[in-house]
Amino acid sequence: MRVEYINPFVESAYSIMVEVLQTEVDRKDLYLKKTSQPVMGVAALVGLAGDVEGRVLIDMSQQTAIKIASTMNDEELTEIDDLVKATITELANMITAQAVTKLFDLGFKFDLTPPSIITGENMQVSSGDVEALIVPLEMPHGLVEINVAIRERM
Repeated sequence: MRVEYINPFVESAYSIMVEVLQTEVDRKDLYLKKTSQPVMGVAALVGLAGDVEGRVLIDMSQQTAIKIASTMNDEELTEIDDLVKATITELANMITAQAVTKLFDLGFKFDLTPPSIITGENMQVSSGDVEALIVPLEMPHGLVEINVAIRERM
């Protein structure tokens, strides 16, 4: 997995979260995972196709999703409802749009699927034979993991 594909997603996630949540975000050490990974409770999944193929997963607990959605909507939300899901979808749209713009500027061409929201417990996402790079972002709202599994199309 080339770092040129990963950095725009990490940089975009960091800058978007700092901007929209108006809070400090601490980027923890990244790590690789090769097997299927459990989803923390709420995940926005974006597929990629073109020069590269794979997916980006923006993963968080249900409580973190509720706190983020509450901040972004400037109102107290208490459960995973349509507004929380729509807000996390919009967060994923902002992050991926900024990342794709950076990648296009570097000469990479690919298409994205609209974000899909996955909620629930005891779920796992498998990336086939593609290693996933996990970048944890810690903030007062909770932990958000940017989970990127991308490879060049053969």
